[in-house]
Amino acid sequence: MKATVQPLPIPLARRTFLTGGGVSLGAIALSGLLGRSLPAATGDTKFQDAISPLHLPPRIKRVIWLYMSGGPSHLETFDYKPELTRRSGEPMPDSVTTGQPIAQLQGKSHLKILGPLFPFAKHGKSGQEISTALPHIASIADDICIIRSMVTEAINHDPAHTFMNTGTTISGRPSMGSWLTYGLGSEAEDFPGFVVLTSFAGRSPQPISSRMWASGFLPGRFQGVRFNSTGSPVEYLERPAGVSLRQQRNVIDAVAALNRLEGRQLPNSEIETRLAQYEMAFRMQTSVPDLMDFRDESQATLDLYGAKPGDGSFASNCILARRLAKRGVRFIQLYHRDWDHHNDLKKFVEICAVACDQASAALVTDLKQRGMLDETLVIWGGEFGRTPMAQDGKGIELGRDHHMKGFSMWLAGGGIKPGITYGATDDLGYYAAENIVHVHDLHATILHQFGIDHERFTYRYQGRDFRLTDVGGRVIKDILS
Repeated sequence: MKATVQPLPIPLARRTFLTGGGVSLGAIALSGLLGRSLPAATGDTKFQDAISPLHLPPRIKRVIWLYMSGGPSHLETFDYKPELTRRSGEPMPDSVTTGQPIAQLQGKSHLKILGPLFPFAKHGKSGQEISTALPHIASIADDICIIRSMVTEAINHDPAHTFMNTGTTISGRPSMGSWLTYGLGSEAEDFPGFVVLTSFAGRSPQPISSRMWASGFLPGRFQGVRFNSTGSPVEYLERPAGVSLRQQRNVIDAVAALNRLEGRQLPNSEIETRLAQYEMAFRMQTSVPDLMDFRDESQATLDLYGAKPGDGSFASNCILARRLAKRGVRFIQLYHRDWDHHNDLKKFVEICAVACDQASAALVTDLKQRGMLDETLVIWGGEFGRTPMAQDGKGIELGRDHHMKGFSMWLAGGGIKPGITYGATDDLGYYAAENIVHVHDLHATILHQFGIDHERFTYRYQGRDFRLTDVGGRVIKDILS
């Protein structure tokens, strides 16, 4: 029988109720971790359909962002520069670097050009040039759009991550996934609308702050939820020992009644959100174990990804991303935290390639085979690139420093033209020189594919209308099919 609560002469605090009842918080405590659920599931119409109707016909339903954290070198992956090979070991021209921001190389008097450490080859009917370090991504050359002219506004990792995720280097602003779940909600009934997974392979992982998937000044329920790649996917999700499903249901109903009572006495717009969080936690106790159960994945699929279920690898996370996408999650972000190569560049690019190359290509192939790629935008790239100049790595094998003036990313599916290369850097791979793509432009284009005009999608906070693209951004129409 469901618990009922009669109006009380003196309000009873929820914590007192729970403590006195002797029932662990268990999944109810999950409210602090959840991606704050989806607007449609809350019963709260204040934030439902923040964009209704959509500004434009939508092309996609979801994003899977394969985030190569640390800054992969465009010169060892997607930006072939024969001039670097020809001039490798020569001094970098002062005319290129004077007055330019360089991270750890700043102030060095002897900057030398470092040629690419891997050969490049043309692939597919499109003839896209891709490094031999990434043979599996090369095999899907005709399915991806490579952007070689990305630029950002931050030279160090944390502000660059912040800029790539929120459109500003100022901490405390909403992440892209939060903007999207706020504006569009989610099709997932039993999962948060915004989920984050992380992995690394063999090195100290690149630090990543939870601010990168925070909701900032948007309501808290739109923040991302980090799922653990091994062990329990979400902390505190399991039902406490000795508590049955019926008992937990009774507790949730009783807490809901207390919350509504409090809402009548002390109106608070977050109360309905709190109720939705409790309900989401309860539903996730069933849905999350099913998500993590790979027994319905064929051996052929596991082999395609090179995945061992539940090992916390990037490959395993890519399968989880597809499973989350199929369940209606709006924004799925996979951080591989291992691409910061100041030394031993060749060795560590190879390690990262082994970890990420096959699964990245497999995800695109798998989505395509399942008829999901057209409505899914897959993004591959990090927060910036690497310098054409060598970094000595403190006496170890050569590496490359952080670089913000030109780098590469690729996109697939979701109304993006396949098999094209867009933009270019100069002959030395230093400056984006042709069809320059700013991070704001990337964000504007992603929103456009969801049917959102980035200039009209705003949230008023502290007397100002904020947007993901701040005061910039243009849709990159040349890459749209």
